Amino acid sequence: MKAGYLECERRWTFWLLIFVAGWYGAYTFFLRGGVFCNAQTANVVLFAMALGRQQWLSAAYLLLPIGAYFFGSFLSEWMGKTIKRMHFLRWDTLLIALEMCAVVFLALMPAAWPDQICQVTLNFVCAMQFNTYRQMEGVPAATTFVTNHIRQIGSNLAKLIRHPEDHGLRRKVKAHTSLLLCFTAGAVVSTMLCEACSYSSLLGALIPLGCTLIRLVHADLVLERGQLDIVPHGH
Repeated sequence: MKAGYLECERRWTFWLLIFVAGWYGAYTFFLRGGVFCNAQTANVVLFAMALGRQQWLSAAYLLLPIGAYFFGSFLSEWMGKTIKRMHFLRWDTLLIALEMCAVVFLALMPAAWPDQICQVTLNFVCAMQFNTYRQMEGVPAATTFVTNHIRQIGSNLAKLIRHPEDHGLRRKVKAHTSLLLCFTAGAVVSTMLCEACSYSSLLGALIPLGCTLIRLVHADLVLERGQLDIVPHGH
């Protein structure tokens, strides 16, 4: 471990995963129903509006993505402890393999199939990822959306202007800015490939995910073998 951090907490891991999250967001908005799959705030607002308008079917429908996100968070917490007792691979590693399987399924899914299948599946995947990857080398961070990163950049930048000698604040600004840029880059690449390759463009996300999986498996089996009981920061 470098500086006391596991491979699943390293900057490169978070950069690749949030790059993929940007890819997902652009893909679902561009090709799969004009929605963002990475978080649930909008769905909860729409659910409340449907209740206020007494549109019961619409409200029930919105429970699908919200429920998928909830179950993804629950399952990732449960499986994290279960996989840990196997002393083979971390849940953090296995999750990337499962995510790659989901990406292949969704990319090859017939275009005529309901967009909701893609939306709910990615809701589920993003929830598991959000609950699993919590800190990037000691800095609390998300790998699926950037709202908090934007807030952290503004907040810590204001503090840094008042205290320019504080290297901790400078580190936080750099960390959150890098994640915001990676998310944006993922969305840009995804948009370009969506226009060129349509639904199969999602397969491109396998490249950063595959790189992540290889590095994490190598860490579990070689670099951090015997250290699988160590809990990542933030858990």
